[in-house]
Amino acid sequence: MPLSRLAALHGVASSYSPSPGQTVPATDDAVVAALAALDVDASSPEAVRRALAVREAEERERLLPPTVVCWGTGQGGQPASLTGLPRGTRLTVTTEQGETRGETTGLPWGVHRLRAEAADGRRAEAHLIVAPERAPAPAGRSYGLLVQLYSLLSARSWGMGDLGDLSQLVSWAGRDLGADFVQVNPLHAGLVGTGDPSPYRPSSRRFPDPVHLRVEDIPEYAYLRGEERAEAERLVARAEALREGVLSGKELIDRDAVGELKRRALELVATVPLGPGRRAAYCDYLAVEGRALDDHATFCALAERHGNDWRSWPAGLHDPASAETARARGELMDRIDFHSLLAWLTDDQLARAQRSALDAGMRVGLVHDLAVGVHPRGSDSWAQQEFHAAGMSVGAPPDAFNARGQDWGLPPWRPDRLAASGYAPFRRLLRALLRHAGALRIDHVMGLFRLWWVPEGRPPTEGTYVHYDSEAMLAVLVLEAHRAGALVIGEDLGTVGDGVRETLRRRGILGTSVLWFERDYEGSASGHPLPPDQWRADCLAAATTHDLPPTAARLSGDHVRLREELGLSGAGSAVESAEPEAQGPEFEGPEFEGAEAEDATETAQWLATFARLGLLPAGAGHEEDEVRAVYRYLRGTPSRLIGVWLPDGTGDRRPQNVPGTTDEYPNWRLPMADDQGRPVTLEDLAASARLYALIDVFRSPEPSPGPRSVPPDARPV
Repeated sequence: MPLSRLAALHGVASSYSPSPGQTVPATDDAVVAALAALDVDASSPEAVRRALAVREAEERERLLPPTVVCWGTGQGGQPASLTGLPRGTRLTVTTEQGETRGETTGLPWGVHRLRAEAADGRRAEAHLIVAPERAPAPAGRSYGLLVQLYSLLSARSWGMGDLGDLSQLVSWAGRDLGADFVQVNPLHAGLVGTGDPSPYRPSSRRFPDPVHLRVEDIPEYAYLRGEERAEAERLVARAEALREGVLSGKELIDRDAVGELKRRALELVATVPLGPGRRAAYCDYLAVEGRALDDHATFCALAERHGNDWRSWPAGLHDPASAETARARGELMDRIDFHSLLAWLTDDQLARAQRSALDAGMRVGLVHDLAVGVHPRGSDSWAQQEFHAAGMSVGAPPDAFNARGQDWGLPPWRPDRLAASGYAPFRRLLRALLRHAGALRIDHVMGLFRLWWVPEGRPPTEGTYVHYDSEAMLAVLVLEAHRAGALVIGEDLGTVGDGVRETLRRRGILGTSVLWFERDYEGSASGHPLPPDQWRADCLAAATTHDLPPTAARLSGDHVRLREELGLSGAGSAVESAEPEAQGPEFEGPEFEGAEAEDATETAQWLATFARLGLLPAGAGHEEDEVRAVYRYLRGTPSRLIGVWLPDGTGDRRPQNVPGTTDEYPNWRLPMADDQGRPVTLEDLAASARLYALIDVFRSPEPSPGPRSVPPDARPV
């Protein structure tokens, strides 16, 4: 079929498999829309024939693809994969360092320029990525903490956790707890004033958000005098009121309110001149970040004047390179410098947090989180329009857990433009994130292979997959990880394409294993708990994530009851109801009862497994004992990294995010709490006997449980 052939040549899928052995065709409208977003007209049979003829001619005549990958070991590369070149084709390489070579072997790692000249006179250029075979590996086994930074308040926070709190956390966790890393939520710059607190829909993934700054830790703050000092102290008092409102349980975390207070305080700080050394460091940062920082700061300044949706700005400002935008840059020079300064100050405190982690003896330190995409109205979507697919949104296809699919509201990158640029935006993004990190977690790492594109205005069921050059994406990722000496962790939960996990493992990308999903389905449709010795080693093992309930809620069944209170089905998809609160805890229909019974059966299986392995002592049925048994089980796996969800150490039963909800649940706005829902501070954590008892699971001698493998016919007792 011509449309399917044309789609395949552009990496657009004509079908997908929601489950093994099942193939579902994508709608023609979805395929046509995806091709249109790639500037390919497939609106009619005649248009398809013309586009197909053009593409096939390009494939025949092309000497080089836009980007070529060469996997190497050490500092010498293996021969590049350049099959199909005409006999007698001459190749030359200009390296990143400016050296010109007449061969493709022995090249240093980097992104070079490759030129080909065929005997018939045809010429072509391509980016040549020479990368190590694998990303850096963990130095032995270790454990660390997983935390949503905004939820961790201290006695000095301004209404939400900040980078000062992070520095204190890593210093304490490294020295007193023996932790090797702390993984945080994305710290990307958010879109101001939207009321959307999700850290996974940022304005920019490249630059950090100054809302995370500890204002008092900025050196210039100490030099405020007179009325500026008095105003700063008034702002501190208002920040204290915000903090106390959250810690008293009367208020939720309000990111916009915190951000507004900090912006006003930072404007005061910016009136204090930088000393010569600080000025030189700031200028170095400006030089390194270059045009990307100028664009981001310009967006922030324009958003202050015209609103936070660039698509509603005057038409002349839609293009970052337009004459109107150039004039606006001149008019807004002071505000642009202010927002550039905030980016540098935040980067400086991130660097301090990572130094604190390493000084405390952590082998990894900070693990930053890379969101899947960016807000369609934000800074990156404005500054990088040529790299985003217009009229498309990233999501997920229908599956057994959500028959309606998902639309995440994030514009996808165009694979063709990425390849043509040598993946320059991806390289710059990774370099910025890895600058102050010991590891990087990549949310939905399957997006390096393919993404589900949903046409604007259409339901997620009417989308289709668009493929990316995973070899090139992985080569860039491994290259930048090596340059930073950092680990890479891929979140590979959910539907994973064939061969994806094997490819990630081959390239040294660690996976993610969550206990409740690790089940052995051979011989059983429901599956039994996977024996600890059968877990994969190359992963971060955890009991939960930011999108899942804390361990205490999972063990007690509270998460099932919460979903029912919110009007969500037991299978995980949202129930269509204008008033979900109408189906409160008193509503216990067949669907809820079935979900509750199934959950109770699975939990009983796990608890029986813990007891059989000697991880849950006889007669120990207290919640804290069961939570510790979960982590003893994780310790018994070969997983290289083990993550402890920090709220599990306080007994918090509330998830930070409930997928499928918006206003029904306070997603991303909850402070860490104890088992009664009372907020706890960083200072409380440092004195928590419950937390120390949980951490003792990792500090005690290696346990000697019973049989490492559970018989496949084992049943709960």
